[in-house]
Amino acid sequence: MFRLSRKGERIREMFSSIASRYDLLNGLLSFGIAARWRRYAVRLISSSEDGRILDIATGTGDMSFEIAATTPPTVTVVGMDFCEEMIELAAAKLGKSIYRERITYVIAPCEAIPFPEGSFDSVTIAFGIRNLDDRDQGLQEIYRILKSGGRIIILEFSTPDSKFIRTIYHWYFCRLLPVIGGLISRSDAYKYLPESVLEFPTQKKFKEIMARAGFDNIVHYTRTFGIVTIYVGVK
Repeated sequence: MFRLSRKGERIREMFSSIASRYDLLNGLLSFGIAARWRRYAVRLISSSEDGRILDIATGTGDMSFEIAATTPPTVTVVGMDFCEEMIELAAAKLGKSIYRERITYVIAPCEAIPFPEGSFDSVTIAFGIRNLDDRDQGLQEIYRILKSGGRIIILEFSTPDSKFIRTIYHWYFCRLLPVIGGLISRSDAYKYLPESVLEFPTQKKFKEIMARAGFDNIVHYTRTFGIVTIYVGVK
C-alpha cells in the first residue's frame, strides 16, 4: 500500500481546497487554450475498438470526457485521481453527461494503480505527472497496467526555448498568476504551480526517466511556443 509523503499529503490537501473553483480558474488562467491542448493529446491515443483508456490525475474529469468524445462508443474510460473532492465533482458532471455509461472514476494515487497488469490500451495524464510523490514509481505503475504495445500520453507544462517567450511566460506564471489565483481561490496553490513547473525536468531528462521505467519509442511534441509538451511512449 503506497503512503503519500508529507509533501504529497500537502499537495492533495491543496487540490481538495481548490476543487470547487478548479474549472473556473483553469479556463481563466489558460485563456481557454487548455482545451485545445487536451484535444491534441487525445488524438495520440491508441486503442482497440473495445479497448480501455485510463486517465490519471483526471481532476474534475475534463480529459476523460475528451477521450470519450474522441474514441469509438465501444471504448470505456476510467478516470483516476488521488483527490476525493475532485472525483466527486467529476462524478457530478458525469451524471449529466451522455458518456455516463462509458466513464467510471476511482480514487487512487498513480503510484498504486488498483488494476492488474495489462489492463489498458492507453494511459493519459494531463498536468499531473509533476505532482507525483514518486515519479519513478508512478511511471513504473503505468507501464505495468498497460497492455503490450500500449501507449502513455503525458501532457505537461514546460519551459519555452525562446528567451522572449520565456520571459513573458515566467512573468505571467510567477507574478500575475498567483495574484489572480489568490483573488478567486488559494494564492499558495497558484504559487505552487509555477514552482512545480520550474522544478520539472527538461524534455531530454524526462524522456530518460520514461525510458528508465521501460518505455520505448519515446517522442515529444511542443505546443503554444513550448509552453506545454506532450510526451508519448510505448510499452
